[in-house]
Amino acid sequence: MAAEFKKQLKIAMLGHKRIPSREGGVEVVVGETSTLMHQKGHIVTCYNRKSPPLQGESKKSTPTLKHYNGVRLKTAPTINKRGLAAMTSSVFATIKAAFGKYDIVHFHAEGSCALIWLPKLLRKKCVVTIHGLDHKRAKWGKFAAWYILFGEKCAVRFADEIIVLSENLQKYFTDTYGRKTVLIPNGVTRPQITRAEQITESFGIKKDDYILFLGRLVPEKGIKYLIAAFSQIKTEKKLVIAGGSSDTDDYESELKAMAQADSRVIFTGFVQGQLHSELYSNAYVYVLPSDLEGMPLSLLEAMSYGNCCVTSDIPECAEVMDEFGITFEQGNVQKLQKVLQELCDNPQTVELFKAQAADYICGKYNWDDVTNRTLKLYGAEQEIDYYAPTGGEKIESTVSK
Repeated sequence: MAAEFKKQLKIAMLGHKRIPSREGGVEVVVGETSTLMHQKGHIVTCYNRKSPPLQGESKKSTPTLKHYNGVRLKTAPTINKRGLAAMTSSVFATIKAAFGKYDIVHFHAEGSCALIWLPKLLRKKCVVTIHGLDHKRAKWGKFAAWYILFGEKCAVRFADEIIVLSENLQKYFTDTYGRKTVLIPNGVTRPQITRAEQITESFGIKKDDYILFLGRLVPEKGIKYLIAAFSQIKTEKKLVIAGGSSDTDDYESELKAMAQADSRVIFTGFVQGQLHSELYSNAYVYVLPSDLEGMPLSLLEAMSYGNCCVTSDIPECAEVMDEFGITFEQGNVQKLQKVLQELCDNPQTVELFKAQAADYICGKYNWDDVTNRTLKLYGAEQEIDYYAPTGGEKIESTVSK
């Protein structure tokens, strides 16, 4: 793929928590695309939320950065209370971006769009990426859900362009609002596989020794289905649940109470860096039993590491995997238990999926393509030659669904 952009743009991005960070898929998208936009000659500013240190961090170990990979970082004032952090940071970031010297203001997530009319009023081009239908997430109370839905309606009315990550989201905006959107899926980078060292030292697990869930501990991820299904499996393998809460401490406590009787279940807390890479690199099977997704970056990453992946059969997951992963009926614990038991009993099936997962996913989704298509939407003059590999051959699964 080759691209040349002839017009330098001044771009502001907001709606994420902070970069550099792997707190969620939005942060990964903002970090990857803003970095590539800078490399292509554009001036990018990201408005970070003023957040407390992550698990295992201290204020001294996480200084406030001014730049990241050439991207300018600014901090938006934030009230760090449940239901208020995202709203207050996006409001202040929008005001700053509206009065800043920017050509483009790019809003990430629908809840950040409540004041999108302000930069529009000041003649900024406004682009929105909808990462998922956040107002449907179970963690939010009535006011937060209403506010997020209000942001969605503001995006529909005022945004110059709306980017969605899946065909299902595109259909939602067409059916609900009659609004045209642009489908630009997320990307992924082929990682370096790492040996099990820190995970063995910290959690006592080795290569192919565990089934992995890695993501935010929120209700829509379906983690309760996974714990319930795993409790019925006859295996010596562990279940590793890696990730931290996201305004969901009570839910995290429920999960731990649910798994308390099964010594095979391990909660790692939030992971990043070497631990994050080792967990993906050495998993036997990766499971994402979600009820609701936009386009799950954790699934793309799991496949990029060459994992055999099992997900619920919601379109947002099934579209990503095609025939290179295994699905089960959403919310059906018995079906999930049956799939996992068969995979534990048949390592040759697991190896079959592992053999083609990385080539398929890295051939189909890449960040350079995502960035070029987004810049085209911004209106940057360009000469571009798109190349979209199709990936490997389809796998015929022998696992029952």
